[in-house]
Amino acid sequence: MSEPANAEERVQLSPERVLQGAIAVADSTGIGSLTMRSLAQALGVKPMSLYHHVANKEEIFNGIVDVVFGEIELPAPEDEWRPAMRQRAISARQALGRHPWATALMSSRTSPGPATLRHLDALIGTLRRAGFSVPMAAHALSVIDSYIYGFALQEATLPFDDSDSAAEVAGQIMEQFPTDAYPYLAELTIEHVLQPGYHYGDEFEFGLDLILDGLERALLEASDT
Repeated sequence: MSEPANAEERVQLSPERVLQGAIAVADSTGIGSLTMRSLAQALGVKPMSLYHHVANKEEIFNGIVDVVFGEIELPAPEDEWRPAMRQRAISARQALGRHPWATALMSSRTSPGPATLRHLDALIGTLRRAGFSVPMAAHALSVIDSYIYGFALQEATLPFDDSDSAAEVAGQIMEQFPTDAYPYLAELTIEHVLQPGYHYGDEFEFGLDLILDGLERALLEASDT
């Protein structure tokens, strides 16, 4: 009778499982904790086993960024540009909220994967079909993505994550100074941040609509010339 397989032999690895394991590590403990050793430990294998499926950590980074791009809702060819870009921005922010580590990685890849390339091509196609020139499409993507990534980064680093903790943190800050010394800060905090149901994430769509309004005006002005 053959000896029973050990735990590592029972683990069936694949490139997809390695990437999902890497995402789980990054989600739970941060991208800085993602090493070949920590990933192997999370998957229950020896580090050398990973090299049968990925070349190195850089390939893992490329892969997990591509997975996140694949989670973002993309426009269909027949969609109107404004609601399509709006929904894509909302979906991108949600994906970055699930994977806060991805914000710093998504624009830094020099070997983008297929989901990343499909993503970018779909966005550019939506804008070009709507009448955006090539330079205007580039401007639009730059300003929208700068806003998405910037908002996601700020949201991820706030010292609170819901309305209750926001009120608690705001109250602690206000206790450190007299309200009459900073009247406008106190006013905004009391009349906005401390109101029931306040959530910082609600600011996102307000700013997004301002950007889309501006792009819509620019498109109309370009069509009139």
